[in-house]
Amino acid sequence: MRLAESSQTRFSVVTDRIWASNRLSGHLATISWNVDEPHYGDGEPPPPNDLESTRSLRKIAMSRILVIDSQTPVSREVGELLSGAGLPFEYAAGHIDALHRLRCRAFGVIITSADGVIDEALALLQEMRLIRPNLKCVVLAPYSTPNEIIAALRARVFGCFTPPFDAHEIFCVARNAATGDESNEDIEVISARPGWIAVRVNCRLATADRLMSFAREFAAQLPETARQEIMLALREILVNAMEHGARFNPDQVVEVNAIRTARTMTFRVRDPGAGFRKEAITHAAHANSSDDPTAHIVERNQQGMRAGGYGLLLAAGTVDELIYNEQGNEVLLIKYLD
Repeated sequence: MRLAESSQTRFSVVTDRIWASNRLSGHLATISWNVDEPHYGDGEPPPPNDLESTRSLRKIAMSRILVIDSQTPVSREVGELLSGAGLPFEYAAGHIDALHRLRCRAFGVIITSADGVIDEALALLQEMRLIRPNLKCVVLAPYSTPNEIIAALRARVFGCFTPPFDAHEIFCVARNAATGDESNEDIEVISARPGWIAVRVNCRLATADRLMSFAREFAAQLPETARQEIMLALREILVNAMEHGARFNPDQVVEVNAIRTARTMTFRVRDPGAGFRKEAITHAAHANSSDDPTAHIVERNQQGMRAGGYGLLLAAGTVDELIYNEQGNEVLLIKYLD
């Protein structure tokens, strides 16, 4: 039989748990009391209404965001954007306060302090995931090194940002982490050295945005204008690969390599599709004649395609070299450093 409970007194159906630790026989014992689930008799399933309520409230709990440090300008700006979007969030005063809050209630996403270095953020994340194993983390830091970016990727960090901070971009990645279906596993490191990183990414638009945060950090050696240009080209090619090569099928992956040499910054993108012939694409802006610069718009409308078609043209105009393989499903983007 279901245990009696009133709507006024039963525990909230969220994933919060109270955790208590005590040293027993020289070992640290962690005890967990589940105070979030309504209790039912042996073998008795919860009523359908309670199941729906449980799922809904769990989703709310896992969308909750914890922002460490309310004193930095970027943290305050991100907090204002989260508040404006109606996303539940809290500020933590520091690492100890953040750990305490995680033990007391569920959070799905954490945004670290912009004053802390990446190594400290990753050590904190490791400790936090002992409490909340599926926690997603957006790392803010004053600077980054290639080795730190590799460590963040291997630690399944959701996004990584250093100055100059773009609060809206950080907000978008945090919002995707809190509200989307993206997993911490959507970016897989194949191989990583300071001069060459190779990853596989699931074909979701939000995963592309995640990867771009790491790509920007990896290209930090470039002058800011040059970095913005190659990032613009990379995102266009990456989204094209996911859209046209994989139809945004999240079970498909795109391979991305980032290679830094003494004189170049190079990205390689390979999609799982059959490829294309550039001259056969009439729905893209690069196919327009000088007499009719908007011909591709008519073509896209006739095919029922979304607005756009400028990706290849834009990418070619913002990098020094754009090279496709014979099949048309692999491309190199090269930007010279001098």
